[in-house]
Amino acid sequence: MSEASQEKLDAFLGKMVGDLGAIATGAGVLLGDRLGLFKALREGGKMTAAELSTRTGTQERLVREWLSGQAAAGYVEYDEAKDAFYLNAEQALVFADEDSPAFMTGAFEVLSSLWLDEEKVRQAFQSGKGVAWHDHSACLFRGTERFFRPGCNANLIDSWLPALEGVVEKLERGADVADVGCGHGASTVLMARAFPNSRFVGFDYHAPSIERARKAAEEAGVGANTRFEVATAKTYPGTYDLVAFFDCLHDMGDPAGAAAHVHGSLKPDGTWMIVEPFAHDHLAANLNPVGRVYYAASTFVCTPASLSQEVGLGLGAQAGEARLRKVVTSGGFKRFRRAAETPFNMVLEARP
Repeated sequence: MSEASQEKLDAFLGKMVGDLGAIATGAGVLLGDRLGLFKALREGGKMTAAELSTRTGTQERLVREWLSGQAAAGYVEYDEAKDAFYLNAEQALVFADEDSPAFMTGAFEVLSSLWLDEEKVRQAFQSGKGVAWHDHSACLFRGTERFFRPGCNANLIDSWLPALEGVVEKLERGADVADVGCGHGASTVLMARAFPNSRFVGFDYHAPSIERARKAAEEAGVGANTRFEVATAKTYPGTYDLVAFFDCLHDMGDPAGAAAHVHGSLKPDGTWMIVEPFAHDHLAANLNPVGRVYYAASTFVCTPASLSQEVGLGLGAQAGEARLRKVVTSGGFKRFRRAAETPFNMVLEARP
């Protein structure tokens, strides 16, 4: 091993300080979200620590320390002259507006589960048995829904579905749709609200998520054309015009088997929409900030989930289009293309 360069070592340690600060600040983001501190800042404008603590029913000294840390991270603004704190417009969209396409607080909830479940994943590294989705901490389920919902809100109705050949026209007339791996049902509810003439059913093997999805449908007023059932990707019943998989194919132990089941569940002119994390086909091209997040999530959640199931293919969250194409076409699909993409997702269209 070559001798370390002091200059390069100093630069690397500087990077470490930044990374450690991000990790520590992340816990503060989760704390502020759960205590309602970010939303109170958005609603109240410039506030001292005392004013924010009064507004949220929290302890002033602790609130001041939290505000100071968030300000040091650049997540909260500080007015030195007034000794007051506030969110600028961009910070409010990211931390305090659940309907914003830039809302990111759910991601911190997801990442908290990586720390909480580190022991389970360590054991999986040694045993090779994986960690099932349902064995993770509950914050993963809620955080996943909150993290992916903004992307769906921003893209699903206006760009992803229109990118699929003839699908919107079918949905407007009235179509049968399965949302497989629906989790808490955010994507299902969004489509059901946009296309009241169509019929939607969400499937997930995780019973607690299905219960939450049913409540979400009731709250959204889409119970008339929406239902949720417990079923796996290889066993769900029915025949559909559209089957949707949102960020779940790579988590499955037997994605090729799931593809074959989807093929058998589609009408002859049906469409399978597959939304997956954005990734290039080669590792070197994924060594970037987005890849960094996705590889971490894949190490602790996605790949262990796959390895815990039958076959255990272990695609991972950065599988890339070429590997996904191979899985999909092995299930009998003849047509496959990338229909749309964002910095975080790619939308794939498969047809019989």
